[in-house]
Amino acid sequence: MKNRLRKLPIDHSSFEIIREEDMLYVDKTFYIHEMLEEGRYFFMARPRRFGKSLMVSALKCFFGNRKELFDGLWIAENGDWEWAEYPVISFDFNEIGHDTAESFGTDLERNLLLTAQQYDLSLAEPSLKGKFRELVLALREKTGKPAVILIDEYDKPIIDHLGKGTEGMETAKANRDILKYFLGTMKGGDTVPHIRFVFITGVSKFSRVSIFSDLNNLIDISMNRKYAAMLGYTQEEVENCFPEYIRELAEESGLSQSHTLAELRRYYDGYRFSKKKICVYNPFSVLRAFSNLELNNYWFETGTPSFLINLLRERDYNLPSIENLTVSEQIFSVYELERLNPEALLFQTGYLTIHDVRGRIFQIGYPNREVKLSFLESLFYSFAPEDSYSEISRFLLLAEYLEAEDYNSFFETVNAIFASLSYTLQTEKNEAYFHTLFYLMVSASGSRVQSEVITSRGRIDLTVEFADKIFIMEFKCGHSADAALKQIHDKGYAEMYAQKGKKRILMGIDFDSQKRNVAEWKTETL
Repeated sequence: MKNRLRKLPIDHSSFEIIREEDMLYVDKTFYIHEMLEEGRYFFMARPRRFGKSLMVSALKCFFGNRKELFDGLWIAENGDWEWAEYPVISFDFNEIGHDTAESFGTDLERNLLLTAQQYDLSLAEPSLKGKFRELVLALREKTGKPAVILIDEYDKPIIDHLGKGTEGMETAKANRDILKYFLGTMKGGDTVPHIRFVFITGVSKFSRVSIFSDLNNLIDISMNRKYAAMLGYTQEEVENCFPEYIRELAEESGLSQSHTLAELRRYYDGYRFSKKKICVYNPFSVLRAFSNLELNNYWFETGTPSFLINLLRERDYNLPSIENLTVSEQIFSVYELERLNPEALLFQTGYLTIHDVRGRIFQIGYPNREVKLSFLESLFYSFAPEDSYSEISRFLLLAEYLEAEDYNSFFETVNAIFASLSYTLQTEKNEAYFHTLFYLMVSASGSRVQSEVITSRGRIDLTVEFADKIFIMEFKCGHSADAALKQIHDKGYAEMYAQKGKKRILMGIDFDSQKRNVAEWKTETL
């Protein structure tokens, strides 16, 4: 059956190859029309492996007048387009060296010279900015058409150096300054009339002051509701474009198609980029899951965010709070090397997304199961030396023990893991320390965990939910399990789950900061 299905573009971001080889393409050309109707200078930030490069490639083919590649697609079937070829200047910062500021500037210049050669032009200006300006003007004179400028992953020369000490930060700042100087060329009064269209992509949205101050005519569509589904797959697109693949995955997993769709959604959906409630799937993970016929953590394995994890550890960040953060609208537009904001970084790199919006207040959290489990597992391992990995990997059994209500095995494993970690960490062994590690290990085991659940009378430390039961947990440090259970009763924490029709298991846990383990636990079933 699989041989009859169209090939999936799991390793391609070339629009030309995808269309020429008749691979499955989810039509996003409507958004090209939207941009052309609205303006000329555009910027979009999205997480890695989210389809940015494919959109850049489609734009390159569109402005290259490759009309045959668009046959049957929205933009060829709708509207009255005057198809024409424009000169294109493209920069793929994945391919431009940036180990040092010098190599970055040299490779940018080489890119300009290669583009000039393609059009049988030579550049004489000595400066980088001068060469860019000269190329734009020369292309207009040579072709009679204004230039199209496409820049993919503009921020890679900056973010690749984060988390690499003082030297790395200095390189990031130097590359940032070159970018600001370079991009400002497109705002010059003598170049603007000779530019037809600009599209810039990246993972991060640096503030206008740091990068785009000289390019203040840029339209940022990163959180514009009209473009919320421009990259990634909507629920409708998944169901309409991949029915045969869903059927095949269902057969392989032994599940119904509706159950398979629900699991796909739980694993890979949930990314929301605007106030309007439009959610999209991670396209890379969806394609890999259909290709491998298995739901797994595909996106995360393509790049471990070590600098993010290090930043969270350095700031002694309250990790359980990531589950459900409330932030102001400002964090979506503030990204500065001199004052890195963990919430802004987590959102822009795709580890958190919008859950709810109330005016200018945003509730953000993990988008889906893939991101949450993988990220928490990486955070958990960051607490341990490498020689203890085999011991602490026992955390994977915790969900199984808890679901089976095998409490002895559960707490024996928890204490064995605490013993492997505690002597290597200098962190104060207080309730917050134990809460953090307990939350990380139970969450990363695959359990459906919620931390610091707000009720009308307080905050529940942790809930763990299964198909037929829900655990309501309260932590104490140096008190007693009875005191923890008493708080659950006094605050009425179990009441909000009474209507779920599930067994409610109250669990009081007392940690011993001297012995560095769980001193006592008690349960009560309702």
